[in-house]
Amino acid sequence: MKIIVPMAGRGSRLRPHTLTVPKPLIPVAGKPIVHRLVEDIAEVLNEEIEEIAFILGDPAFFGDDVIESLKKLAENLDAKPTIYRQLEPKGTGHAIMCAKDSLSGPAVIAYADTLIRADFDLDKNADAVIWTKKVKNPEAYGVVNLNEKNEIIELVEKPKQFVSDQAVIGIYYFKDVSKLKNELQYVLDNNIINGGEYQINDGIKRMMAAGKVFKTGTVDEWMDCGNKEVTVETNKKMLGFLAEANENLISQKVTKENSKIIEPCFIAENVVLKNSTIGPYASIGAGTVIEDSIVKNSIIQTHATIKNANLDNAMIGNYAIFDGKFTNVSIGDYSELK
Repeated sequence: MKIIVPMAGRGSRLRPHTLTVPKPLIPVAGKPIVHRLVEDIAEVLNEEIEEIAFILGDPAFFGDDVIESLKKLAENLDAKPTIYRQLEPKGTGHAIMCAKDSLSGPAVIAYADTLIRADFDLDKNADAVIWTKKVKNPEAYGVVNLNEKNEIIELVEKPKQFVSDQAVIGIYYFKDVSKLKNELQYVLDNNIINGGEYQINDGIKRMMAAGKVFKTGTVDEWMDCGNKEVTVETNKKMLGFLAEANENLISQKVTKENSKIIEPCFIAENVVLKNSTIGPYASIGAGTVIEDSIVKNSIIQTHATIKNANLDNAMIGNYAIFDGKFTNVSIGDYSELK
């Protein structure tokens, strides 16, 4: 089994935090988004992962530090890491074809801007599985249309009339991903463009037209990391899940002076807390100093300095300095707000 991860986008909706760090490497509950995503997929698959292929963007932004992080992620799962580049934003189908040398055999394709919680058996008899989540407002999503055999016969984007309540979340399994590669090559060769880009859906539709059987795999939780608000909410949910699983989220190397921690929280090593209350639902990165503050339902990244703050629904970047009485804030790496 292979895992293909297109992640070349700049994550503009999560700025300023993605001005210096690619969105898939933004931490949620103390771990980068793409790390959590790949590990959760590997757990659902419950089989040997042969290769993990990452499709990155501009080397000036997705540099050596990013590559090193992704290689370690793959190697920790005993998989071969492969790096590809998508240097122009030409769509989801084009991104996948940038990794065409890895598109053979069984594979999962997963876009690195979402997190999941899932427990289901993948239908290996189907030609492909599209992972979905039941939603209350399907008109806001791309959804699948099912026949009486619960096979997917159509993909419908933001339907005005009810088609189904199963929204496509951007994770796909292919029994032989070379079939998708062949159809996407046709899409590129014939310049089939939707929304100004080459789309994975056009390759999938061609597979369906050729009689390939698509089934659904429904996840229990689908958590977005598209912007600051939903990323903080996802952090809260993930901390809750990890606490239920009794994971150790607080480092033993935390200095605490006249401070209180209200769990669940993630607190990394070498964090210093003075006269502060942390939590619930706060994630604090390594080397951060927090003084005379209240921090809850927030993400503070590494080596930040927080003083005299009352933070709720906040997101603070790496090496940022914050001193003030604001609450709902979002400041990026190396910023100062005093």
